[in-house]
Amino acid sequence: MGGKLPELGKINPDFFRKVIYPRLGAKDSSVIVKPRSGVDFGVIDLGDRVLVASADPFFIAPALGWERAAWFAVHILASDVAVSGIEPRYLAIDLNLPPEMGEHVLETIWKAVDRECKKLGITVLTGHTARYAGCNYPMVGGATMFGIGPKNKLIIPKARPGDRVIITKGPAVETTGLMAVQFPEFLGKAYGSRFVKKAQDVFYQMSTVRDALTAAAAGGVTSMHDATECGVLGGLYEVSQVGGVGMRVVLDDIVMQDVIRKTCGVFDIDPYSSISEGTLIATVRPENADDVLKALEKVKIPASIAGEILPKGRGLVIVENGRERRLEHPGTDPFWIRFEEYLKKQTASKQKAAPEPA
Repeated sequence: MGGKLPELGKINPDFFRKVIYPRLGAKDSSVIVKPRSGVDFGVIDLGDRVLVASADPFFIAPALGWERAAWFAVHILASDVAVSGIEPRYLAIDLNLPPEMGEHVLETIWKAVDRECKKLGITVLTGHTARYAGCNYPMVGGATMFGIGPKNKLIIPKARPGDRVIITKGPAVETTGLMAVQFPEFLGKAYGSRFVKKAQDVFYQMSTVRDALTAAAAGGVTSMHDATECGVLGGLYEVSQVGGVGMRVVLDDIVMQDVIRKTCGVFDIDPYSSISEGTLIATVRPENADDVLKALEKVKIPASIAGEILPKGRGLVIVENGRERRLEHPGTDPFWIRFEEYLKKQTASKQKAAPEPA
């Protein structure tokens, strides 16, 4: 009915439009931003204020280390509220824990969650915590992040012709952070231990909270989107679909970190279509674009103007090596394929190196 589901990752936009979007329960006029593919949050009108909410899995990957994994889990949730221009404030969390998780691990994770929430000004509002058979890492539950703020600060995604497209940190931020932490031996073999450390440090770029709130405060922002599944190309496509606009983006004008370029080369991953939590795609009125860039530079967030929003009839265009091509949604994120591939290589290598039983 709605098309084939992917083997891994988010469902495709076509399935969402056909199956999910038409069935959203009771109608309520106070809901001013409803669920929609490419929009990271929903909004309830409270009069002169708004309530913004976003839901995601509570993602804890043991290979990341418990504290690092908890940091990431909090920022995934907070980022999707921050791109509304409203600060994340409250967290509701459901922990459905694997039976093998012990109290020491849970305590370590929760202390890290508490610590990061305090840094971001987030209060835990309610939750549920239990261990259940059939629950496995990394999806150990789910959570909803809320923000409440003035309606005039809310940025409902609606890119307009003439807007400049600003991208922070470049592509494949999450891909680099996760692959470097999970598979350091492959990077080390190619570039050495110092490079591995540098690539692993990219992990802590996997948040758009500061990016989004900084850009919003600078003014002129018409939409913001966190480039997660299918990376920058997927994010750009979604921004255009949500805004009902065309777009022209030059790949060479997108900021690219050398450590990310090299990491993606080692794992044979296309950086532009791979998962990139932490990369903010913002559309900004042309008269405000330089102000946004200066504000981001002031807080040491690399960013660049990579393109322009066009009227819908002008289409979606990517310029690569001087040649134009149509921008299409990648459909499948190459990160998941390579992650599974290298996980098997890593396991096989460890088994080969293990001593024979006496």
